[in-house]
Amino acid sequence: MTDQEDRRPPSRRIADDLRTAITAGGLADGDRLPSERELASRYSTARNTAREALGILQAEGLAVAQHGRGVFVRQRRPLVRMGRDRYSRQARDETGLSPFRIEVQQQGRTPHTECRSVTVVPPPADVADRLGLSPDQDVVRRENWYFADDEPVQVGVTFIPTAIVAGSPLATEKKLGRGSIYQRFEDLGYPIARIREEVSSRMPTPEESRGLAMPPGVPVIEVLHTSIDGNGRAFEVTRFVLRADVNGLDYEMPVDD
Repeated sequence: MTDQEDRRPPSRRIADDLRTAITAGGLADGDRLPSERELASRYSTARNTAREALGILQAEGLAVAQHGRGVFVRQRRPLVRMGRDRYSRQARDETGLSPFRIEVQQQGRTPHTECRSVTVVPPPADVADRLGLSPDQDVVRRENWYFADDEPVQVGVTFIPTAIVAGSPLATEKKLGRGSIYQRFEDLGYPIARIREEVSSRMPTPEESRGLAMPPGVPVIEVLHTSIDGNGRAFEVTRFVLRADVNGLDYEMPVDD
């Protein structure tokens, strides 16, 4: 197709060329993209057009702007959530860490978590259903934000029946000590034996976009997690919201006959 036949807007043509270079490996993770001035000169167009092209790549989650430095190819190595192995008691006993911290460290990155609130609230309908609660039975709500290499990657809101955790650190403390939340559940007689997780995707809320520092146009992965003990009792539900541009899911499970 010649330039005369190419009916794409100039900004789209520039963005398409840069995207091709990224996906083909010509531009690697962390590489600086050509500046607006360089693109305007290369494509004989205005700088505003070049700016629009770079904005398209940022909206797609392929590039990220760094103030005063330029626009760079976003790191495409996802932080993988190991659905089966992340709750291993052996790993928790050996490290004393929470599932998220174990997972992030195993992938060569530095984890950080912040518990921002511990409150008592009525349960959302889907949470009440999973926990077998009536709407008038309150739950403890714990809100945690998760970071890898100081980059926000997910938020998790945990709901626990107050009857299970009343008087324990889970109901009042932001820091839970060695082994974190699942060790505290074991201390109360609720060892995690089985999990159930529903996975879906959607666009983020404005609060999630701000808190997770998300580029425009990037969706989130929502994982509704339920912990179940050896007696079949569901004892906590956590709604995880993960940035889709920096997270992946890896599940391994047996297949029934």
